[in-house]
Amino acid sequence: MNLEEFNYHLPPALIAAFPSREREGSRLLVIRRRTGEIVHSVFSELGAFLDPGDLLVLNDTKVFPARLRGTKASGGAVEVLLLEQFPGAGRSLWIALIDAAKKPRVGTWLSFGDVLKAEVLGDLGAGRFGCEFHYDGDFRAHLESVGEPPLPPYVRRQRDAAALDRERYQTVYAAKPGAIAAPTAGFHFTPELFAKLAAKGIERALLTLHVGPGTFQPVRESEIENHRMEGERYALSAETADKIERTKNSGHRIVAVGSTSTRALEWIALQKGRVVADEGIARLYISPGDPFRVLDALITNFHLPGSTPLILVAAFAGLDLIRRAYDEAIDKKYRFYSYGDAMLIL
Repeated sequence: MNLEEFNYHLPPALIAAFPSREREGSRLLVIRRRTGEIVHSVFSELGAFLDPGDLLVLNDTKVFPARLRGTKASGGAVEVLLLEQFPGAGRSLWIALIDAAKKPRVGTWLSFGDVLKAEVLGDLGAGRFGCEFHYDGDFRAHLESVGEPPLPPYVRRQRDAAALDRERYQTVYAAKPGAIAAPTAGFHFTPELFAKLAAKGIERALLTLHVGPGTFQPVRESEIENHRMEGERYALSAETADKIERTKNSGHRIVAVGSTSTRALEWIALQKGRVVADEGIARLYISPGDPFRVLDALITNFHLPGSTPLILVAAFAGLDLIRRAYDEAIDKKYRFYSYGDAMLIL
């Protein structure tokens, strides 16, 4: 399929620069795949569309303050986005994206406030560099002090909202630090909503997929089948695997919350034949025509044109139905992207 089929025009005013006032107050567009019906609701009414025995599967990764703004030894400004630690190398050695007026040379020193410095050790290609951090005390504490949540570049504002982002660019159930971007479909849940859903007999289970740059890597191939997904680390417990198996065996639905949960579940099922306790690196890229072995329903936000999450959603619901749903969402002025409204596909 050609990438152009996944393009659409979005008025810039519909890109959400701030989260909704209340998490579960976001709007909810519901798509029924069998009938093509589109229903408009609010996220607080999610339980009206789910049945007792359905299982929500959520990604409990936690965004860490991975964006560092600092200076080079020359005095020039530099911005660093931490991607991941070198395996087995402790907290000092990181793979990072570095944005500066000039490409940093090996041996360059970078400073972030008075407590954190980094030496550029090597150019790894594709904009990535190896960096060694130098500090006294606790690295994570310094990161919390000088780092920022790595919001996507399309979140543009006229006023600062750093304190708000630290709370709201995170799910309420985030537990395991490691993501450089949030699993945004989970933003709409609150403890109160979980309690309402549980009272109806709708369970939940957790997995972890640390969202990395692969989720947001642009599709540059004109034929989307030629795109290759970067790997992201995941873990799924025996408890979650057992809940999924019981739900499937009882004839109820697995409702994945977000594209990251979807890819972890479908990757494990592809590799193992079914969902079992597992951990590793998921490299699954889902496009129209690919089978879904686990999913029965999907909660997601509205995605960028030509993006891998949009292609995944089109694979699950059908491209024509997704086009119609997006056209209707734009017409009714839904809020788009990370801080925007939600969609439930049944």
